[in-house]
Amino acid sequence: MAALSALVFSLSWWLGLYLLARDPHKPVLVLAAIGLTSFATVVALDAVRTQSGSVVLSNIEVYLVTVPGIAWFAVLLELSRPRDTWRSRASELVAVAVVATGALVGAAMAGNVDGPVRMGHWVMFAVISLSSLGAMLRAVLGPWQPRPVVGYVIVATLFFALGNAIIVIPLGIVPSWLALASTGFDVVLLGLAVAMWDAFDEGQALRADMLRSFVATGVVVVLFGGQALIGLAVTGPLTALTVLLFTSLAIAISVNVLADPLAGVLDRLAFSRSPALRADRAALRSAGAALPLRSANPLDDVDEDTFVRLTRRALGHYGDLSKLVASPLTALPAIDERLAARGAPDQPLERANELKALLADRIARLKPRDGGDFGTTEQWRHYNSLYFPYVVGVRAYAQNATAAGLDPVARQAWQWFVTEVPQRSLHNWQNAAARLIAADLRGNLVAAQD
Repeated sequence: MAALSALVFSLSWWLGLYLLARDPHKPVLVLAAIGLTSFATVVALDAVRTQSGSVVLSNIEVYLVTVPGIAWFAVLLELSRPRDTWRSRASELVAVAVVATGALVGAAMAGNVDGPVRMGHWVMFAVISLSSLGAMLRAVLGPWQPRPVVGYVIVATLFFALGNAIIVIPLGIVPSWLALASTGFDVVLLGLAVAMWDAFDEGQALRADMLRSFVATGVVVVLFGGQALIGLAVTGPLTALTVLLFTSLAIAISVNVLADPLAGVLDRLAFSRSPALRADRAALRSAGAALPLRSANPLDDVDEDTFVRLTRRALGHYGDLSKLVASPLTALPAIDERLAARGAPDQPLERANELKALLADRIARLKPRDGGDFGTTEQWRHYNSLYFPYVVGVRAYAQNATAAGLDPVARQAWQWFVTEVPQRSLHNWQNAAARLIAADLRGNLVAAQD
């Protein structure tokens, strides 16, 4: 029982942190990470509760079992959002709040996870399962979803609803190991679907990077968890050793998966007086981490819509070389020509820098030729929507953003965005401008292939 719980815990905890490390700024990845890590926490807590027979832990667990379901409901709502469109999340937030309230009310009615079956358990099951199934239908009916991911979401969500029936019905009726193992399978399957979705969205490869992380995690799990399991086998079930097992696994997996962010923290402590050195080390770590995300032939058989999406992503990552390193657009023939023209080595960071320069050149071509550095007429919209937010770094809609530090022209643009341009309009202009740049780049790609 302890070994199975440790395995399910390790898979869920690793996958949650892996998704979070991919991009902590993407809501869908953050929500998926919350669902996975909270489920892992429930697995560990249930193992300790079963071992100790603690009533207090049973009372706590009945609330914690609702968190993965609420998080996955929010994930499915995020997956149902059309790509590259601006839409308020207000309605989604209200829906999540309603589901969370219903699930927590059911947990309060149930009181704990022990039998017999009470009305609160049925309320929890109904709220979480029905909301997840409804969100699944909304996600998969959207024409913007890649078909393989749709299959994963359908299968995993159906099993997740069934698994919820097991986990919310008192665990004394169904063996705890069976309930946790079956639900753990569903949660991991959903996590893989989210990882596939994000890789598709970014135009990245996934297998090599995920396999490397999985193998490294497997090594630390065996090294750290194996010792505690041997101790449990020799001495018999002990609450202290069970706690040690899960805390050791959590720390070891976290250090392994979050090695790069932790290295950044250590750099800030050790090289506090050398910001240039910290920046160089961060750039090298980011480039190294991005290399397994590159496809071997990233632009083969790429259709027009996909090329537009990749261009839009590259523009959005204009100031992040680690993201540009993994961009399929670094394989453009124009990048080869630019590297050869200046005699630069064919290295990932050089390609990323050339892609950044190429995008800057294409953005500059959108600038009207009537003179001046800034205008507010319709012909300036495409240029303004890309140049000032991405190249200059004008963050007009960020919380507590100000025009401090901007040059006079950028200050004018910032004021214009804040007072006259709704965020929805800016997003639409950026998409339209990205299509223009994508058409230019794709035209050159087709000409080079011919």
